[in-house]
Amino acid sequence: MRITDLLKPQSIDLNAVVADKPAAVERLVDLMEAGGNLADKALYKARVLAREAEGSTGIGEGIAIPHAKTEAVKTPGLASMIVRAGVDYESLDEEPAFLFFLIAAPAGGENVHLEVLSRLSRMLMDDEFHEALMNAKTPEEYLHIIDEAEKIQIEQEEAEAEEERKQAEAEQAATTAEKATGAGEGAGTAGAGAASVAAAAAGAAADSGKPFVAAVTACPTGIAHTYMAAEALERKAAAMGIDIKVETNGSGGVKNTLTAADIERAAGIIVACDKNVPVQRFAGKKVLFVKVSAGIKEPEKLINTILKGEAPVFSGEGAPSDEPAAATAEGESVGRQIYKHLMNGVSHMLPFVIGGGILIALAFLFDMGNAGTANFGSGTPLAAFLKNIGGLSFSMMMPILAGYIAMSIGERPALMPGVVGGFLAVNGGSGFFGALFAGFISGYLVNWLKKVLSGLPQALEGTKPVLLYPVLGLLLMGIIMTYIINPPTAMFNKWLAGVLAGMSSSSKVILGFILGGMMSIDFGGPINKAAYVFGTASLAGASGQAVSSGIMASVMIGGMVPPIAIALCTLLFKKKFTKQERSSCVTNFIMGFSFITEGAIPFAASDPLHVIPACAIGSAVAGALSMLFNCTVPAPHGGLFVFGVVTNWPMYFVALLVGALVACFILGFTRKDAVE
Repeated sequence: MRITDLLKPQSIDLNAVVADKPAAVERLVDLMEAGGNLADKALYKARVLAREAEGSTGIGEGIAIPHAKTEAVKTPGLASMIVRAGVDYESLDEEPAFLFFLIAAPAGGENVHLEVLSRLSRMLMDDEFHEALMNAKTPEEYLHIIDEAEKIQIEQEEAEAEEERKQAEAEQAATTAEKATGAGEGAGTAGAGAASVAAAAAGAAADSGKPFVAAVTACPTGIAHTYMAAEALERKAAAMGIDIKVETNGSGGVKNTLTAADIERAAGIIVACDKNVPVQRFAGKKVLFVKVSAGIKEPEKLINTILKGEAPVFSGEGAPSDEPAAATAEGESVGRQIYKHLMNGVSHMLPFVIGGGILIALAFLFDMGNAGTANFGSGTPLAAFLKNIGGLSFSMMMPILAGYIAMSIGERPALMPGVVGGFLAVNGGSGFFGALFAGFISGYLVNWLKKVLSGLPQALEGTKPVLLYPVLGLLLMGIIMTYIINPPTAMFNKWLAGVLAGMSSSSKVILGFILGGMMSIDFGGPINKAAYVFGTASLAGASGQAVSSGIMASVMIGGMVPPIAIALCTLLFKKKFTKQERSSCVTNFIMGFSFITEGAIPFAASDPLHVIPACAIGSAVAGALSMLFNCTVPAPHGGLFVFGVVTNWPMYFVALLVGALVACFILGFTRKDAVE
């Protein structure tokens, strides 16, 4: 597959005129749709903007490569445009962006296109190629320039692959000859000679006598930044006259893997990554942990840091974020680290909660005849089956949360103590908060054990992961959870349950107002996630059993309001929206009723001062009304599809409609007329 297989003439605009970043994304998405690559344009645009919220894809030097890998993509594709006047895209070098390539990658299926996209990322680092594209007069000339440059790039890749093959064969020959040397005393001289020749050949291929630096690059999506950072490091190393080998951890898998010989030979390793990669292999080496953007923006500085010996020695204990180098290099706060660990636990927990919760909700739906009785959800064989399976999944919520928080901190050795700590939290009555404590304590406890046991003889190294860490970690976690964490946390849980149960109607309304509003402030960001995690936690009692929750009802309805409100607004206030924005009406209704708040992201990104306040107020009103009407829900997701098991569901629907209308009218009356 070639780049020209993904980029079509109708998806190229050589004279685009856009006013700002949201407008640039809007135009690129239009071009992508013109190429027939999208199954859901609105969702794809939302995913692109969500990726931009994580960090700008404006890489500097006038180039931006926005991208998204999502189920909204029907077939992989590219769209490109040139903004000759430039546009502020919040690029890494804070300069305007002129040349844009938008990448659309399907969520699953074949990944053949990823190799092509990595090639494009590398090509864009060539100044001559960049300039030639800027001077193109027609889409056909634009594609011809890309095609010719890609031919050269492919030839270089094939030559590098051949060189690597020869090097691997030489190293294999050296290894074989060395084994032959010791096979028999009579063949000693000949074997030694063969080993010497083969080793010399391997050494010639591997060691040029120049300084050597190793690196690893990875970004969350593994599409563009991974390869651009690799290319930037390789180009700068060549200009500086040093050797470098860069391992890329992209969506297509790990390429150019660093061998043990590479790591041993390297003066140090640059780990330019925004996601976890295996780093224990670098223990004892000088390692510099930075974000992938640093690999693109300042490759010379990173290489010089390694060559001057200024990078700290990596102990091999704990995750990279635990190393002083990572915190110093990027200034990542303790709060940010805690948030990342928590989100790792939550992301692994949610499938258990959602799957189990919805099966339990279905059990109630199929057993309405026993409503209000102790057998509710178990009165028929089907209901009992669904409740049993859903309950088992739901009961794993807290152990999984604790285990993966722990694993994020202390890697694999911390997983088992964390999971058991989560079970102890459930059995000890400390519930969700106890599981949080268990996760963080287990992670840092295992990191502490690694340091304490680091002085043991090398002969005992193999016993650490299979014996010492599990046994000591489990024993200490049992003591800590049973005698230190569970007693006070269980008391706090009882107090909190009493407070919530004893809340007056006005207090519950205020709580619903706050939670509903939180769901619509950052549309999937930390505030939204905090409210959602609080809601899911309320679905489990201290014993870990599923319960129907008014808090979860307020959270869910708060997340449903924004897309529905915007869809209503596009119908009632048509002059306030462009034709393209109005076309997303049906999609937003579907996303809103499905409890997918992200449908509002494109509108919030393009007009935050009007959209966010309107949606937040509407969601807050809906959350407050849900509490006022005593609505509860036993499922953490599903939106309209779980209304059948919502307590007082007719009034729940009324609350949703009122909240959406409030947001709709606020937005409609405050937003200016659109300019097509």
